[in-house]
This record gives sequence, structure tokens and C-alpha cells, in this order.
Amino acid sequence: MNHFDVETLPVSPWRNGGGETREIASGPAGSEGPAPAAAWGWRASIATIAQDGPFSVFPGVDRSITLLSGDGVRLVGEGGVDHLLVRAGEPFAFPGDIALGATLTGGSSRDFNIMTRRGGWAADVRRVTGPATPPPGHAGVFYVLQGTWSYDGTVLAAGHGVWWPHDSAHSPATAAPASPDAAALWADIRPAPDAGPAEG
Repeated sequence: MNHFDVETLPVSPWRNGGGETREIASGPAGSEGPAPAAAWGWRASIATIAQDGPFSVFPGVDRSITLLSGDGVRLVGEGGVDHLLVRAGEPFAFPGDIALGATLTGGSSRDFNIMTRRGGWAADVRRVTGPATPPPGHAGVFYVLQGTWSYDGTVLAAGHGVWWPHDSAHSPATAAPASPDAAALWADIRPAPDAGPAEG
């Protein structure tokens, strides 16, 4: 398993100056680290939106965004999308093909992002407060929102997490709450049913 602390992840400022991205991981195996979109099947990151502006368009990619901290953001775009992302820990899924504009509802916003290449990978992102056992053969990211969690003998605090590839030699461990206020985000990332054998 791969542990991470959001504050020590590498930071990539956006070219338009509107924010920054901290990449957690990308897959399948062999494509970890910053790379062009065509080089990954899935990608997990944490972004800080510092000013109003457009979201990048990713054709053929499905996305999920979850507010972590800040006052939130309003997302408006094609197909009648008009969504207020103001409740921390509540995922919002949308196609990456559509053009969206983001308007901050207050100060800067920090968000958890999962992207999957349609037809090859799919993801479910959920807020969990009880034990979470990842299925074998799936990739995943577990991020602590609040409280503490126990994972494979390690205690994880808010802002910390773990990620694992789909072809890990050992099945991922169960994440268990270790404090009454424990809450986390779990992104379960799996090969799409019609994608054939996963690469890596």
C-alpha cells in the first residue's frame, strides 16, 4: 500500500493561475506520476480552486469531485448542469467531456478529484464512517476527512490516506474507524466490465 499526506504531495500550479493540483496517483501500473491524460486509465488528485474560471475538458473521461474544505463552488455548464458543491464530503459525478465554469461561493476551495477513462475504468466515490473493505482486483484511494482510522496497523489522521493499484500482490486491508467522529472518502476504482484484462 502507498501512504500519503496531502501537505507533502507534489504541487503543480495551473497554467491559468486559477489554482493548483496535488496528484495522489494514477494508473494502471507504470503510469504513476504527472502525465498527459492519454497516459493514464485513472487519476486521483486534490485541487485547490483559488479563483473563478473554466474547468479543463477531458473527452472520454468521467469525473467525480468532492469538496474537502472552503466555502465551496458553483459548477455551471452544458446540458443544464448547475450544481452547488458546498457540502464537504459529498461527491458529485459528471462527464469530463462537458465544458463547466466554476464560481467560488466564498474563499478558495480544496477538492478531491477522481478521473477514469470511459470504457476502460469506472469509479464509485463515497463517504464512509464504518469499516471499508476494498474488493480484490480493484484499485482505490482512501482519504481521511476527519477523526482517525486504522489501516493495516497504521493510524491515519485527517488529510492522510492510502492508495493501491488493481494488481497489488496482496489484497488491500480493511480500513476501520478509530475515533467516534471518523469519516473518510473511499474511491473504489475498477476495470470496466467490457474493457478486457486490465493493463499493468
